Amino acid sequence: MTLRTRIREAGFTLVELMISLALGLLIVLALVTMLINVNRGNNELGFSQRMIENGRFAMQLLETDIQHTGYWAGFVPNYDELTYVGAPALASAAGGQVPTALPNPCLAYSVANWNSEYKANLIGIAAQGGNVTAASTPPYCSGVLTSPKASNDVLVVRHAEPCVAGSGTAECANTLGSANPDVYFQTTQCSTDTTGYVMSTATADFTLHKRNCTALAEIRRVASTLYYVKDVNGTPTLMRSQLAASGAAPTHLAAQPLVEYVEGFRVEFGIDAKSDTNEDVVPTAAVNWSNAAVKTSPRNRGDGIPEGNFLRCTQVTPCTAAQMMNAVAVKVYVLVRAESTSPGYTDVKTYKMGSADTNCTSAANADASAACAPLLGPFNDGYRRHLFTQTFRLVNVAGRRETP
Repeated sequence: MTLRTRIREAGFTLVELMISLALGLLIVLALVTMLINVNRGNNELGFSQRMIENGRFAMQLLETDIQHTGYWAGFVPNYDELTYVGAPALASAAGGQVPTALPNPCLAYSVANWNSEYKANLIGIAAQGGNVTAASTPPYCSGVLTSPKASNDVLVVRHAEPCVAGSGTAECANTLGSANPDVYFQTTQCSTDTTGYVMSTATADFTLHKRNCTALAEIRRVASTLYYVKDVNGTPTLMRSQLAASGAAPTHLAAQPLVEYVEGFRVEFGIDAKSDTNEDVVPTAAVNWSNAAVKTSPRNRGDGIPEGNFLRCTQVTPCTAAQMMNAVAVKVYVLVRAESTSPGYTDVKTYKMGSADTNCTSAANADASAACAPLLGPFNDGYRRHLFTQTFRLVNVAGRRETP
């Protein structure tokens, strides 16, 4: 009995032990493989979520700024004011308001530089853009647009801040009278004021009134924001430069990183060049009504609706002042990539970053692929990408052109 018990209690044989170890190793290997796959899947999901979040955040920031483009606290240039009697004059003439040229967005403030013509151009052309053909050739603002990423665009938008200076937020701080003032804007509501608006850094210049012609009108800071893409330590990043106090002369400050992993940024403009009767917009002529008694259809003014293809401004074929003063919509394309490569993945896709570039002809371009072609890619690397696109209506420009 004792011998049998000892035999029954004997351990595994060598073969049994090896089989057990092999089965255990297979189970451990399966668990490790599952853990690696789950971890990889979580990483991929995290990369995708952050990529989508970056794109949405970039579009949200752009939307917030673009929606205010062309807001000048109730001031309407006389070529868009349908009650204006007479023929509006060019900005180069005394009191003229029709833009004559695309303004230099980064011109430092001074009374001489920011003369009446330049201010009228700023107000009349509230949005403008251009493309980057190489890191050393930005369309303008070379001192601010440092090392921009080629084959991308630059967008500048301008407006008066919706809030009143001194209301407490950083955007609406009141620096008038300080050693480092911002540029501010004031428009009149009083019929006896001799000028329609003031744009200045000097407190003494803001003398316009509210409707009662007694109380002074609100003063608002002038906002000018420039967007472009730059590689920051190897990471493509959407950058932003803003007009702000800089010593005694407000200017566009050095650009700051806004959203990481934005690899592509292109902009197109919807141009309102025709009236609702399909006639050309002529801003320097008096309003020509289809029916002078009813006054619901101006034949030589825009109707707030863009015609034809959206327009991309390039260095080869730059947009004109006549086109940009009629911009009533902005279409933005933002291409965002993941922060890390995905094992086993190769991005062989092409991304359409624009509509047909009718303003760019192959005969006119030596750098058509960078300046005018609406496609980016294929990148043939391991980064996943997502393209975001949205059209924003410039409500402050388009809205004032609408008639019943």
